[in-house]
Amino acid sequence: MYKTTSKRQQILVVLLALCVVVLIGTSLTTRVLATQSETYEKLKIFSEVLYLIQTNYVKDVDVQDLIYGGINGMLKTLDAHSSFMTPDMYDEMQLDTRGNFGGLGIQIGMKDDMLTVIAPIDDTPAFRAGIVAGDKILKIDDQTTNDMSLMEAVKLMRGPKGSKVILSIMRESFTKPKDFELTRDIIELKSVNSKMLVDKIGYVRLTQFQEDSADEVENALKDLEEKGMEALIFDLRSNPGGLLNSAVEISDKFLEKGKLIVYTEGRKKNQDMRFVAHQEFTHPNYPMVVLVDHGSASASEIVAGALKAHSRAILIGTQTYGKGSVQSVIPLSDNSALRLTTAGYFTPDGKSIHEKGITPDIIVPFEPPQAADEAEQPKEGEQPKSDTPKEDDAVDEKPLNEEPSQDQDTEDQVAPEKETGPDQEMETEENAAPEKDTDAEQEKKTGEGDIVEPDKTPALDPEIEKILKQDPQLQRGVDVLRGILIFESQSV
Repeated sequence: MYKTTSKRQQILVVLLALCVVVLIGTSLTTRVLATQSETYEKLKIFSEVLYLIQTNYVKDVDVQDLIYGGINGMLKTLDAHSSFMTPDMYDEMQLDTRGNFGGLGIQIGMKDDMLTVIAPIDDTPAFRAGIVAGDKILKIDDQTTNDMSLMEAVKLMRGPKGSKVILSIMRESFTKPKDFELTRDIIELKSVNSKMLVDKIGYVRLTQFQEDSADEVENALKDLEEKGMEALIFDLRSNPGGLLNSAVEISDKFLEKGKLIVYTEGRKKNQDMRFVAHQEFTHPNYPMVVLVDHGSASASEIVAGALKAHSRAILIGTQTYGKGSVQSVIPLSDNSALRLTTAGYFTPDGKSIHEKGITPDIIVPFEPPQAADEAEQPKEGEQPKSDTPKEDDAVDEKPLNEEPSQDQDTEDQVAPEKETGPDQEMETEENAAPEKDTDAEQEKKTGEGDIVEPDKTPALDPEIEKILKQDPQLQRGVDVLRGILIFESQSV
């Protein structure tokens, strides 16, 4: 009797549970159907408008143009980074990530609802014309950029090699907009360049996060390490970002196994992701400086934020751009695509940088050394030389050279040659004596405990010397790393 009652109770509980599941399922289904019904009701209005335009508008209109225009209108109600790409635009976007396309060489974004230059690309028409990070593009030829999407602007600036386009630019230092005529060219992006600077300090410049950027950085690091690199300057200035996976792979090279690089949070659970470092990709724990500026955005901020949060590198420069959202590219049935913001990303310490940016550990503004002289002698028909970089591998806030959009007092800049030049000059004068006297002098110094032999101090490469003079942010990075290396050698 007891067992029969127990079984009946169990069956009753199961039935009640099933009823609850059915009721919840029915409720959810009802809500979904109600939402779908409301959506279709709104789409009915869209169809009515489309029909009225087709049948009553003063002239014939392409239906595809109307549909694409409606889609663009929808996306403009979301955020500045979501956009619709026609089949041609989608093809161009894929060319961007592969590193070869025709145009001006400008990375653009939306800032304060205005089309804004994030960064010009090294050695491109925009770079050579003096376009700088932070410039506001008011017109492209005769078309105003008000209410223009990013993809529309990109399409207008792209074109055949040799064709011309006029950009109307407003800059903080301008009293009125200024027109820049640029000649389009084939833009071939080399995302990485590197060299050894001074005192075994290596330099790697990353201009964009492309499909093969992680491999290029790896090769550059190995080459510098084989040359005896003991400290690294990693330059992310005017790097507008790129592929998220590339940013993760590059961060992975400098962090210990298990360290969090970045995490994303979206509306759906499958958009919540965490990226951590893997030990097999980690390079030696040498001292490291990362250079950043207002042109450092998105993927650049992921790398800089991760290295700063784990105290792996010292950040030097100016506040970064502040783009902390993730866009997913979703191909559509007619070979067009939707670029939709699906998540926001956060640094390992839980900070969102969206519209805020990352503050460097050491703030170093920038003003080219020639700016003062050029202000006294401006040339008609030309923009100030301070906005026109001099070196082939330099950009406004870029590799080893100029950053015209920032301000910097360079009077306190210590040029490296001051450490070796005077000693070398004295040595030259004193060495007029026979060689034996030089040996005796060095032996005497060694006996006094000075193990540094002045005649073995390498002369500073003139090219490196020039680069450091023109780039106060890079010079500060070298000075910081020199100090760390000296401290470490004394500690040992």
